[in-house]
Amino acid sequence: MLTRVDRVQLAVPDRQVVGRLWESLLDARHDGETRVDALGARCSTYRLGDSCVELLEPDGAGAVGDAVSARGAHLFAAGLATPALDALVARLRSKGFEPVLERGHAHLHQSVVREGLPAVVSEAATREAEGLADFIYEVTDLRHDASATASRYADLFGLDESRFVPIESKQYGYSGVLTLFDHARLDRLEVITPTDPTKTMGRFFARLGETLYMCFAESGRTAEILERAQERSAPYTGDASGLFLHPAALGGVMLGVSRRTAAWQWSGHPERVERTNE
Repeated sequence: MLTRVDRVQLAVPDRQVVGRLWESLLDARHDGETRVDALGARCSTYRLGDSCVELLEPDGAGAVGDAVSARGAHLFAAGLATPALDALVARLRSKGFEPVLERGHAHLHQSVVREGLPAVVSEAATREAEGLADFIYEVTDLRHDASATASRYADLFGLDESRFVPIESKQYGYSGVLTLFDHARLDRLEVITPTDPTKTMGRFFARLGETLYMCFAESGRTAEILERAQERSAPYTGDASGLFLHPAALGGVMLGVSRRTAAWQWSGHPERVERTNE
């Protein structure tokens, strides 16, 4: 019942400061202001590719204020899209969840739903692409038991586990599952368990436990993003074939940027990778 990772939400102390970072580094376009009553937050929305980045700033007492007080700026929730929001909400209710509904969004975050998930679900929408990325396709979810969590997501969201792809990295020290929503698209939650406590991810997991870690976007303009990062002294690792923009570069979240189609190399269909001289 899910089709896209169509947005990410960041909890931040100052949404205007963070918004300028996304504008400067990635040409993200400001796309509106609202208040999210369920989270006690003001929200600035930016368009990156055909996805959204929502910057949530505390506006009195509430979930976002508690989150920022506890951790500072960080990745708060994965935004998931469905073509049938009412049907998905009914399915979640049948599974014992009671999403908090507000302005066309179903909030599932554990701060507002008992035993909830770090996610918000919205009706699928078509948008014009903006900025230096094409779309956001992945949010990384750190879990003690990645396989069990991926199966739980399949049950909750009506996903086909036969599309899921196992993933493992000795370089970064983890193993887990890519919960591909559609066989033809990259969109998924990357549900993983850190396996090496000496690696960056392992240390992060030891400190914060089960939580979201980072997100990934695809871009046909990775060389331009790399040049921007270098010009602005924004912390990053990688090169024009793919890079990681570190949390300080974007106000609290690490964003991986893969060149167009490259992520299929580790997503079950290496034959889909378009060869390039980049």
